[in-house]
Amino acid sequence: MAEPFSFTLKQTSGMARRGEITTPHGAISTPAFMPVGTAATVKGLHPEAVAGTGAQILLGNTYHLMLRPGAERIAALGGLHKFMNWPGPILTDSGGFQVMSLATLRKLTEQGVTFRSHIDGTKYELTPERSIEIQALLGTDITMQLDECLRLPASREEIERAMRLSLRWAERSKRAFEGHARDGFGLFGIVQGGDDIPLRLKSAQGLTEIGFHGYAVGGLAVGEPQEVMLKVVEETTPALPADRPRYLMGVGTPHDILEAVARGIDMFDCVMPTRNGRHGMAFTRFGQINLSNARHADDPRPLDADSQHPAARTYSRAYLHHLTKAGEMLGQVLLSTINIAYYQALMAGMRAAIEQDRFEDFRVATIEGWAAGDIPALS
Repeated sequence: MAEPFSFTLKQTSGMARRGEITTPHGAISTPAFMPVGTAATVKGLHPEAVAGTGAQILLGNTYHLMLRPGAERIAALGGLHKFMNWPGPILTDSGGFQVMSLATLRKLTEQGVTFRSHIDGTKYELTPERSIEIQALLGTDITMQLDECLRLPASREEIERAMRLSLRWAERSKRAFEGHARDGFGLFGIVQGGDDIPLRLKSAQGLTEIGFHGYAVGGLAVGEPQEVMLKVVEETTPALPADRPRYLMGVGTPHDILEAVARGIDMFDCVMPTRNGRHGMAFTRFGQINLSNARHADDPRPLDADSQHPAARTYSRAYLHHLTKAGEMLGQVLLSTINIAYYQALMAGMRAAIEQDRFEDFRVATIEGWAAGDIPALS
């Protein structure tokens, strides 16, 4: 029998939290960043390379996997962990956001949402029960409830309608999850309410009354300014149970993550490290470096001689510039790996700072390092 899903809060520093999540496929040290493996792969990277960055958990997506290759097929092949050769924990998004952003001819009802695939136009229905069933077939460690995610700005009336529908779907998702009971696996509820703080608090209260293994803050990083996002996070996290993990969905930049940890968030995911890497952008402790710029063409220095990740220490900026300008796949792979490694190093630095109760000093020093920017090459 697997160990029960659990979260242990080990240390705080201000509102920042250091903890550990126990899952059937291993432990997750928090604050944690989850590389995005939407279609059962972190784009361009071997699982061993992803693990080599320090990542402990990946994110997969219900919408994409239900369309291709299909949840039943993955289950017949031994589940998502075996299918993608990733032995560690996996969290799957419920598919709700992708239905709203990618699918065509959507129709939303109390029952769920019907839509046509963006791949071939096939008609599907996704309900809270079907979303949970798909995630059970995939065998993922952390399951997300189905919710409705609105883009901002939106009217208060529309935000409240979507929030209340998401709460009703949360109740159905929990019942469905209990019907697919698996020892040690967890279910997260998703706080909605747009940029309206009272609605966010009502959502958090309703989800807490239903009861989940963890709680996500959804519906952010969808067009609102950073200060709005951070205000929502700051007001929402105190309303969530302190003994459960808190996950800010789809966020974001290193600065977003640093500030959200300062406001009590434990888990993050974002496509930015790999997406930016595929476009010649590197994340470093000096800030972002655009390897497309001509000034790197003759620069023999590595991106960061003190990085713990070999690729950031050993490949010259001139070489990475060449690969980027030539459109070589290796450049995209190297920069994606370097970026994920930087995110993981940032999370490890935050965990250490919280353990020593010096998170605010770490936050200020990190921001100052980004603001100072990269050191120019010697002429």
